[in-house]
Amino acid sequence: MKIDLLVAEIGSTTTVLTAFQTIGSDLSILVQSEYKTTIPEGDVTIGIEKALDIISKKLGEKIQWNKFLATSSAAGGLTVTVHGLVYDMTVKAAQEASLGAGAIIKYVTAGRLRDSQLTRIKNINPKLIILSGGVDYGEEDIVIENAKLLASLPLKSPVVYAGNCAIQDDIKEIFDEQNKKIIITENVYPKVDQLNVEPARKIIQEVFSKHIINAPGMGKVYEIVDEEIIPTPAAVVHTTELLSTLYDDVLTIDIGGATTDIVSVTDGSPEIQKILVSPEPKTKRTVDGDLGIYLNAPHVIDLIGKENIKNLFSNYDELLKNLTPFPKNNLEEEFSAFLAKYCLLTAIKRHAGKINYVYTPLGRQKIAQGKDLTAIKVLFGTGGILSRSKYRKKIMESFLTHKFSEDLLIPSKEVKFAYDKNYIFANIGIIGKYYKDEALSLLRNDVEFI
Repeated sequence: MKIDLLVAEIGSTTTVLTAFQTIGSDLSILVQSEYKTTIPEGDVTIGIEKALDIISKKLGEKIQWNKFLATSSAAGGLTVTVHGLVYDMTVKAAQEASLGAGAIIKYVTAGRLRDSQLTRIKNINPKLIILSGGVDYGEEDIVIENAKLLASLPLKSPVVYAGNCAIQDDIKEIFDEQNKKIIITENVYPKVDQLNVEPARKIIQEVFSKHIINAPGMGKVYEIVDEEIIPTPAAVVHTTELLSTLYDDVLTIDIGGATTDIVSVTDGSPEIQKILVSPEPKTKRTVDGDLGIYLNAPHVIDLIGKENIKNLFSNYDELLKNLTPFPKNNLEEEFSAFLAKYCLLTAIKRHAGKINYVYTPLGRQKIAQGKDLTAIKVLFGTGGILSRSKYRKKIMESFLTHKFSEDLLIPSKEVKFAYDKNYIFANIGIIGKYYKDEALSLLRNDVEFI
């Protein structure tokens, strides 16, 4: 059987294959399958082949395809380190660009790099280094010095420079002399209080696609896909931006086995904008590497407190041993949902900005810092548990009953909830890169309101 499009989402714990077929003028889901990601076996294509076998059994025949696309967050994803001058300015801007591209930030520095920091960068051995610093035609010396220090490290990591445009040629020459890969892009912070993260975000994603993915067996995947593989988190960012064209101010939460990602697309409320002390990107992604319900479940249990869990799940130790994305009974699913609820609430708290008060010669002043979520109209859930669990409503609506700190800039209690019923948000994101109208049509049919 020949299908129009096959999309693989290669995650840290599971690999999901979805076959799409054109019906009339719309792209529709034909069949979907899932198998564990086979990194322990040393080859992720084993999981893809197993998922293809499941599709063949469901359809009663083997399939061929016109186009094969893929996203991946396997092998730890895109790990980066970020280095700028002032934390609240160039460093923060470079962080936003990296996270928006689907990266996992392992280390951040501000100012002149010290020996201890260089040692840490070397030990991390990131897949990508982001160097920023200085507004355009501003500070030069420290940025150039940092470039020389980074270029001297015994690393093969490509470097993206997104700082002061006046010294781009100097930066390029420094890395070229050391035979290091350097990519120059626009300044992420060209003027005071002005963010320009989109060019760097695109460059970082391209570098990931071309040079970075090295999960075992990923080279074989490149032999069968028809376009560049993009990070799964970046695909979900793109889907959230598509959602914003349909539903205005939106937030997507993706609870996975290893991490919990949040993407918000909103300018916030006019009232908060007036007192915001530093700019925030309209599209913002945060990733909590300690909030996952399978690989990171032991850490989540520590955060909740074992005594608190014991009151609800007396045999939680046994449940933890058997915890997988495929619960074998209701108790295992209920336990996963309990962990997911904590991940959702904690990730929203961390993503949201807050109201603070400062004292000035004019008296106490109210200010806002961070991302304003007060204008969010719809909160969308994705990831295995929010897409498929019968407890999704209970998990998501825990937001309404939880007692948040009053200084947090979170959505109102009137917010609506919806979910990715077919578990294809990542698929839609990569499809939207090439077929926007078809992606929007898929999105309308996929979203289910609670």
